[in-house]
Amino acid sequence: MLELPPLSLYIHFPWCLKKCPYCDFNSHTLKTDLPEEVYIRALLRDLQQELSAIQNRPLVSIYLGGGTPSLFSGKSLEFLLNKICSMVEWVSDIEITLEVNPGSLEIDRFNDYYHAGINRLSIGVQSFNDQYLAKLGRIHNAKAARKAIEAAQKAGFSNYNVDLMYALPGQTIQEGLEDLKQALALKIPHLSWYQLTIEPHTAFFHKPPILPSDDDAADLQEQGLIELETFGLNQYEIAAFSLPGFACRHNNHYWTFGDYLGIGAGAHSKITYADQQCIQRFWKVAHPKAYLSVKDMDSFRADSKALTIEELPFEFMLNVCRRYQPITRTLFEQRTGLSFDSLMPVLNKAYAKGFLNCDETAITITPLGRQFYNDLVTLFL
Repeated sequence: MLELPPLSLYIHFPWCLKKCPYCDFNSHTLKTDLPEEVYIRALLRDLQQELSAIQNRPLVSIYLGGGTPSLFSGKSLEFLLNKICSMVEWVSDIEITLEVNPGSLEIDRFNDYYHAGINRLSIGVQSFNDQYLAKLGRIHNAKAARKAIEAAQKAGFSNYNVDLMYALPGQTIQEGLEDLKQALALKIPHLSWYQLTIEPHTAFFHKPPILPSDDDAADLQEQGLIELETFGLNQYEIAAFSLPGFACRHNNHYWTFGDYLGIGAGAHSKITYADQQCIQRFWKVAHPKAYLSVKDMDSFRADSKALTIEELPFEFMLNVCRRYQPITRTLFEQRTGLSFDSLMPVLNKAYAKGFLNCDETAITITPLGRQFYNDLVTLFL
């Protein structure tokens, strides 16, 4: 029986000062003045149109992502959050995360964000080496990255994440480890540490840089995991590491196949309708100009799609297999409405490959299954 899961809110801010060559998100270089007030008003109209999808559920988390949300002032974000609070119920301990880029903000904005009610930051550092920051097209340097982390701490943020990439163009194993050690030396509570990959529709895809070999990337990852374990950061997802109590609630919500409502240019949603026993995905008009051109009586939605019964196992496993926790029978049945026993033919194949172990109550991904995550989830297609 398909049950109604908890609900999160994602808010997309589509502008950046400069488009990074590896980025495949819906982000656009800001070429005019930031339409701050106009966009905030559009977001609120967007949310107003989607209130029925909430189905009387309180929000458990809000994530302001992009693009570069930190282009927006603390005053504007405070106004936005206060309006959302008046429209939708929140849990008392809601997690509200803001993505910030060190090169796109004045450091004193952290105080404004903190007083706006934002209680978690995700800081896009990517590297502490100026040479590699330049190769990645970042507009900040290592000094600005450290200053941003220190400013976040001084503003009162005890819960924050640092984004760091490895296997960068021309990067040696030692340089990658040095990047990691510099992040850990700042006593951060959460790290997103992931390998640079070349995605379609990016500048790097059309003009690929020379990346470290697969063997070097694997060696760097192996040695980095030892450093992280020594520091005390627990790996709870493929690329997420945290001190106890600092795991990202919003991302964990995605990885347990929870529902999320997306507002903003190009934002995606996944909403369960238990009364109809179906799950629907829909997404908003992607280009900022088109999004801002939506008339008052028109919908911000670009399109929608109902997930079929055949698609549900893959959609579910694509998310939950990222986490380093057992996948329970109960969670699968509540989130998909399907019988756990219907998975057995595929689970037997995955078990034979050494990707997982399974009993009557839960699935546990093996180290080999985590190593070959893509191969594992593809079995459920």
